[in-house]
Amino acid sequence: MTTERAESFSRDWIAAWNAHDLDRILSHYSDDVVFSSPFAVELAGAEDGIVRGTSELRTYFARGLQAYPDLYFELIASLAGANSVALYYRSVGGREAIEVMELDSSGLVCRVIVHYSAPRETAA
Repeated sequence: MTTERAESFSRDWIAAWNAHDLDRILSHYSDDVVFSSPFAVELAGAEDGIVRGTSELRTYFARGLQAYPDLYFELIASLAGANSVALYYRSVGGREAIEVMELDSSGLVCRVIVHYSAPRETAA
């Protein structure tokens, strides 16, 4: 993973989310993706916080887009790893998020671990 590839991937991933384009979002993931997120407990009913496969991921992401109709991500940084990319961005509720995405040999995300800060209070 080069810095340029990580930045390109990150821009496209963020744009897909900001467009609320579920098919474009899912185009980044392998069929056998393993996705771990604190939101998966609430939105997917996954007690362990893990969503497996693109079918479950589609349902989870669709629920997220429905629950947060004003969802907008702001990319802060993307960091390249050997076979991964870490995205640092501002998420729903003013939360800061870091997603570490491992890519398979086809360049698709096969494993994800998501971390969130507490929601930020907005000024009145």
